[in-house]
Amino acid sequence: MSYLSRELVFLILQFLDEEKFKDAVHKLEQESGYYFNMKHFEDLIQEGEWDEVEKYLSGFTKVEDNRYSMKIFFEIRKQKYLEALDSQDRARAVELLVKDLKVFASFNEDLYKEITQLLTLENFRQNEQLSKYGDTKSARNIMLMELKKLIEANPIFHDKLAFPPFKTSRLRTLINQSLNWQHQLCKNPRPNPDIKTLFTDHSCSIPANGARGPPANGPLVGSIAKSGAFPQLSAHSPFQPVISPPASAIAGWMTNPNPSLSHAAVAQGPPGLIQPLSTVLPPAAFLKHPRMPGSAPAVDYQTADSEHLAKRLRTGQSDEVSKMQFPSASHPPNIYSQDDIPKTLVRSINQGTNVQSLDFHPIQHTILLVGTNVGDIAIWEVGSKERLAHKTFKVWDISSCSLPLQAAFMKDVTVSVNRCLWSPDGSILGVAFSKHIVQTYVFSLNGEFRQQLEIDAHVGGVNDIAFSHPNKSLSIITCGDDKIIKVWDAANGHKQHTFEGHEAPVYSVCPHHKESIQFIFSTAIDGKIKAWLYDCLGSRVDYDAPGKWCTAMSYSSDGTRLFSCGTSKDGDSHLVEWNETEGTIKRTYSGFRKHSSGVVQFDTTRNRFLAAGDEFMIKFWDMDNSTILTTTDADGGLPASPRLRFNRDGSLLAVTTTDNGIKILANADGQRLVRMLESRGFEGSRGSQQISTNVKPPLMNALGVVSNISSAIIPAAERPDRLLPAVSMGSLAVVDSNRNVDVKPRILEDTEKSKGWKLVDIVDSAHLKALRLPDTLTASKVVRLLYTNSGLSILALGSNAIHKLWKWPRNERNPSVKSNASTTPQLWQPTNGALMTNETTDANPEEVTACIALSKNDSYVMSASGGKVSLFNMMTFKVMTTFMPPPPAATFLAFHPQDNNFIAIGMDDSSILIYNVRVDEVKTKLKGHQKRITGLAFSQSLNVLVSSGADAQLCMWSIDVWEKKKSRSIQVSASRATPLVGDTKVQFHNDQAHLLVVHESQLAIYDSKLECSRSWCPRDMLSAPISHAIYSCDGLSVYAGFSDGAIGVFEADSLRLRCRIASSAYLPASIQSAGSSHPVVIAAHPTESNQIALGMSDGAIYVLEPSNDADPKWGSAPPQENGSLPSSSNLVSSNNQTSEQPPQR
Repeated sequence: MSYLSRELVFLILQFLDEEKFKDAVHKLEQESGYYFNMKHFEDLIQEGEWDEVEKYLSGFTKVEDNRYSMKIFFEIRKQKYLEALDSQDRARAVELLVKDLKVFASFNEDLYKEITQLLTLENFRQNEQLSKYGDTKSARNIMLMELKKLIEANPIFHDKLAFPPFKTSRLRTLINQSLNWQHQLCKNPRPNPDIKTLFTDHSCSIPANGARGPPANGPLVGSIAKSGAFPQLSAHSPFQPVISPPASAIAGWMTNPNPSLSHAAVAQGPPGLIQPLSTVLPPAAFLKHPRMPGSAPAVDYQTADSEHLAKRLRTGQSDEVSKMQFPSASHPPNIYSQDDIPKTLVRSINQGTNVQSLDFHPIQHTILLVGTNVGDIAIWEVGSKERLAHKTFKVWDISSCSLPLQAAFMKDVTVSVNRCLWSPDGSILGVAFSKHIVQTYVFSLNGEFRQQLEIDAHVGGVNDIAFSHPNKSLSIITCGDDKIIKVWDAANGHKQHTFEGHEAPVYSVCPHHKESIQFIFSTAIDGKIKAWLYDCLGSRVDYDAPGKWCTAMSYSSDGTRLFSCGTSKDGDSHLVEWNETEGTIKRTYSGFRKHSSGVVQFDTTRNRFLAAGDEFMIKFWDMDNSTILTTTDADGGLPASPRLRFNRDGSLLAVTTTDNGIKILANADGQRLVRMLESRGFEGSRGSQQISTNVKPPLMNALGVVSNISSAIIPAAERPDRLLPAVSMGSLAVVDSNRNVDVKPRILEDTEKSKGWKLVDIVDSAHLKALRLPDTLTASKVVRLLYTNSGLSILALGSNAIHKLWKWPRNERNPSVKSNASTTPQLWQPTNGALMTNETTDANPEEVTACIALSKNDSYVMSASGGKVSLFNMMTFKVMTTFMPPPPAATFLAFHPQDNNFIAIGMDDSSILIYNVRVDEVKTKLKGHQKRITGLAFSQSLNVLVSSGADAQLCMWSIDVWEKKKSRSIQVSASRATPLVGDTKVQFHNDQAHLLVVHESQLAIYDSKLECSRSWCPRDMLSAPISHAIYSCDGLSVYAGFSDGAIGVFEADSLRLRCRIASSAYLPASIQSAGSSHPVVIAAHPTESNQIALGMSDGAIYVLEPSNDADPKWGSAPPQENGSLPSSSNLVSSNNQTSEQPPQR
């Protein structure tokens, strides 16, 4: 709609209001989306007209538009839900929970769980946060105050809250003026015309006798302009359409990037995207014959004024411009093979949290930057699966941040990475977050990784970030929810440019250059694409992207071809190539699913292929062909619209997975590249690798450090698609770029020996963070321990059958409510002081095998301590039901991964029951062990259940037909003469294929065929029996406890011991000297990979974390200088702590 049409809507709204058509007024407000009537909105809420409230609101915003909108809809639906609970209408509450509130679970699962738990309370005011909830009227008033603040802060409502000021009855006045004008045009104007209709133009009829009446207004008649001076108007368009070129040229604005003419028409004329300087037409040509949108009628409105303007523009034009030849816009056909497409799965990496953004290093082709939905960033070397760096989100200096940002963090501390990427030379990485902030880090090939800049860039989310060189120095470009694009100096963070003109939050930016002209494309969530030069003259382009919603733009690797990919609100995706010369769509690529789930992501590689994530797979196109070339599902496990990223030479493709991981796909070159790093993984130091002699280095410094990291030009090899693989940080040395290519690359041995891998031995409390949880209840040996799935609480089960729950509070020391070893949690109980206590038998509690399992939403816990299995409500501690009375007694519990109603129960008679909790029925009984069951683990990808028992046996069961597939005894070490017996625990790795097997005599890794691939036995520094072991949440480490109080931290793949934590580091001296306490069970935090909790034999619980906040990692020793050892820990050679290959059978 043009601006004049928008004003016409306001005139109609005024007219309807004056005529008392109230329903019509609000219907038009909603359908046009131009004016949000706050008074009407308040009235609807006060009356509890919830359907009408959402219907009216939906005319202006949707749940997914931004965080403000999401919060608005959430508050409304939460109030509906609470009112249903307050009126004891449980059926209505459940309906609202499933239909209205479920949508928010993907954004804040913890909050959704808490809301769900309210159903279990007799009065939801028992919830601490809702204890002050009053009556319905007061609750609605309080909610209204919050909604007003959210609406006023929401960028979508910025220009919609005030009705424009104009005189009353303005539409009537304009109609009267029009009638007077028509009357003046009458050939026979009558003194008192009788106006009978507005549907046709007025004209005075000629008197029957043919006499002409006197002129009604002589002077006005004389002043009538010629009809030819007025533009023709469409019958369906009351005002002249605004010229908007979604299908028009993309060239003219680049002719003179710094025009001397100040005439407004220069910036307002029909624009274009881009064209090389040598192919630009004079802008005046577009004024002569403007192109109209396809849906609008053509209008020829050339006038004397436009001719005069065209002449003025021509005077500023060089003669050479009109004489230039137009180069061909065609592209040479691609010569390729489908084997060039990276489709072979070579690596699976577990990030631990949902991956939001990916970017390969521009020079080191196997280094991958990752950003997640909890604000973390990580740098991986995908060849060795080594995580080189990891940073959790935190504001570096909250005091220097703007008040809106501080207020945003007070309301909601959750932050996600919207985009992360490398600078062109890989020396800097930038991160755009979902709240206001942009952070940059300095990164160098010698391993340096440090904070550089923190910029409070936008109000609301920062939706995209990019790097460019507009003035030879590096700049950062950002865009955000505040509809603004900003350019910053990458060295000092000073703002250089601000571009305003979008009418909706800006979704993405794409900087580029043609010859000497630098420019930026931007896209907004209303589908508008604009282009900007680095000046203050406004947007040079304004047209619609296909789909008119979230769209991203990207150039081919050689910078000659422009593509965009976007998804409409209806889920229709569009991948197109643009004709830069004319600003039209050159090619539309087909093959997308109708109504895609989420916004489709895409990427380009070199000048050959396009790839997009859609329909749980990756789809590939040849750039010169609109039909799909091939697809891959990467062996399954992909989300509906996976995120993806090629490395620079297109040999590797990183793809996100549903299980918070990343899959690396490779072509033949990529597979060779990865294989060269494969042996490094965990078997030696970073500098121990030797590069094969049959791979020659490129001529231009492939392994060396780039000498000028701020340069805009990156040295490139003659064959960039054959660059040597990126080796690890520690093994890179400066290589003479002038050396002969036949000389084998040499790694400096002396330097590497000084950087040899060492085991960190922590013996002092100053070298870690340890926190003993407060406990006012009777102490008993901790037999089971786990973190809740949210990671905010710890649940312990003692040998006395009593459960204890600790929750971390929100306070000044812990504003983000995170579990940590620096803030003391509270031992939590319901207000009635109830305890969760299992039924017991007369047996000795020390001899009973207790078991526990927590539901995925943390609402219920299932537990047993020798008696019946009890199902507890985690909010009220009430027993919901009990089942399975002994004998036999339950010894292990595990929820089915696909259905929480089914649970596998290991019994002390060696059987396994598959039990349906909902119908209280045993579905099947599995038999295969000789002694009691001590461990159960499901693998959803393998579709199996693995069980372990006190007989040291492993059994694998199909969960489709519940039949045993195979069984195996745990392999005995060659040094052990007797068969193994005793408790055996099992846990699947995050990849759902590798199995950790824990016995007091060994740790072992088994593959999907129950073949032992790696084992480790207690010896040397860790010679005591193993009491328990568990994977870290990211799957990179194994934490093991020993009966002498020590803790071992092992590499997960190789079981190489990386760090030993002596009991003296976390136990008080009095307890340590008595030798009465050791870890019985270890729990790993679900999101913080370096945080563990220890359940002790004396009933105490300790939370341990590394002491180094900057790089919180067990065993990450600080940099060494001149061979000196760190003062924070004693270093011991690790040569005798390697794992063993399994003995030959």
